[in-house]
Amino acid sequence: MAQQFSAEWAKGIIDDGVQRAQGIMDNPEQLDELLKDLQEKLAGLPDTISNAFNNVPLMASMVKSYVTREYTDVSPKVVISLISTFVYLVAKNDLIPDNVPVVGFADDVAVATIAMAINEPELKAYAAWREQQTGDPIEVAPVEPLADDAHQAEIVQVEDAE
Repeated sequence: MAQQFSAEWAKGIIDDGVQRAQGIMDNPEQLDELLKDLQEKLAGLPDTISNAFNNVPLMASMVKSYVTREYTDVSPKVVISLISTFVYLVAKNDLIPDNVPVVGFADDVAVATIAMAINEPELKAYAAWREQQTGDPIEVAPVEPLADDAHQAEIVQVEDAE
């Protein structure tokens, strides 16, 4: 199987998870479990790619603050897209299993990068709000966009696990 990791592909992954994400957003226990799983995944990332996920903890904090009604200056659509992203990131059966050497996290990086890029203004607004609340400076790491359709990302060859 060959897969092109384009911005359009990653947006499709996020869009595909919207319905499930809505259900999770409405269930605090499921959300807490998802955020716990996400935190565990982030803690276990290889150092070589952990920078690609720098904004994910901030994204998770914004979701939690929104659901607890601490921070509501963000569209529910943004929150749902972030939850959808988290669902993909913690999925055991994502496009490329994380244990595949070298390319195992390529799909996760693509999805996280797009989620960060399309929600960057909201993340910056949340970071500013959070900083105002806590007094601690919070940085939003710059997001490196995926290649656009005119300049497709590298094609990765992966065999089906079936």
